[in-house]
Amino acid sequence: MIELLFILSVILILYPLILYPLSLKFLEKFLRHDLVNIKNDYNPKVTLIITAYNEEKVIKSKLNNVLALDNPFNSLEVIVVSDGSNDNTEEIVTEFSKNNSSETIFFKLLSINDRLGKTHAQNVAVKSSHGEIIVFSDANSIWEKGSLSKLVSFFSDDRVGYVSGKLTYRTQGDNNTSASESIYWKLDLYIRELESKLGSTVGGNGAIYAIRKNCYFDLPPILSHDGFMPTKVVLQGYKAKYAKEAIAFEYASDNSKDEFSRKVRMQRGQPWKKYYDIQKFNFIKYGLFSYFYFGHKYSKYILYITHPLALFCNFYLAINSYVFSIILIPHVMFYLLAICKPFFSFKSRLFYFPYYYFMTVAAQYVSVFNTLTGKSSSVWEKSKSTRK
Repeated sequence: MIELLFILSVILILYPLILYPLSLKFLEKFLRHDLVNIKNDYNPKVTLIITAYNEEKVIKSKLNNVLALDNPFNSLEVIVVSDGSNDNTEEIVTEFSKNNSSETIFFKLLSINDRLGKTHAQNVAVKSSHGEIIVFSDANSIWEKGSLSKLVSFFSDDRVGYVSGKLTYRTQGDNNTSASESIYWKLDLYIRELESKLGSTVGGNGAIYAIRKNCYFDLPPILSHDGFMPTKVVLQGYKAKYAKEAIAFEYASDNSKDEFSRKVRMQRGQPWKKYYDIQKFNFIKYGLFSYFYFGHKYSKYILYITHPLALFCNFYLAINSYVFSIILIPHVMFYLLAICKPFFSFKSRLFYFPYYYFMTVAAQYVSVFNTLTGKSSSVWEKSKSTRK
């Protein structure tokens, strides 16, 4: 029984980063691709929503970036929703709106006095929007010129309800935190591309994504669009796609403290978040999407359980087994490499990659603790190292 638990826990640990991507590559070769039928004459009303909290350092650059985008639409509404900003963000947006609004693009500020978090602000902004396609971005995300039109063009296929673009992290010098996040993120984007080819992706990102307004769902403030909106769309009978040619850039966190805080924030809602919309696990009804969710999301969300389970089983089995004693050596060494980095400030990536990986797992423990003790919050302080 213990041997079976050990094998199962190891499989679940390896699954999200190794076994699941390999399975997608296999499926890509043998299954028919679910291609999007893009129509060149598609011209919907579009609203771009930018959520901001104290973004005076970057908000003008973001608005200038929006102004410089290819805009083939007859009407583009740009809403900057301020989630209780108390710096000069709102004044900058108001002044920019006066000087740059026109018949084809209109900038406006939506100010929320009580700071209740990004998701709540987005819910409020969507209610005041006029577009049939709602596009979202972050204040510190800079888009390539053609990204808006490429993102929205996917909706010319009536089956598509959600589209996520490609967020590219700009690493900051020879910084191991930035480099580790960039490597991890490239794998995640590759997984999304394969999922999209085969059906619907289960992941999004706040920097660049869009949704049909009639598909939008008011999420509770504690939850985020990234992990839940694609699923909500698929459960309504639409497709959630990945547009790799719609590209946004952000700086990756350049220190471990910022990155750890971000990961805790991303995991908020643990341990219950993975069981919202439980019908998504109905493989008979949702087919590949249920498999995608298990591989891309669920197996990652339980790493805080599978890691200690594997370690406990390995120690127990090693007492009476030479084979499991040999297995235990690299098992423990991996943990030791991760632990050595913060204590001895080793800069080698031999130490940093294990440390970065277990920082992700540690963030799950913190999130579970916060949820069970009532400390989870829908608001957070932004990472200053990502605002350059």
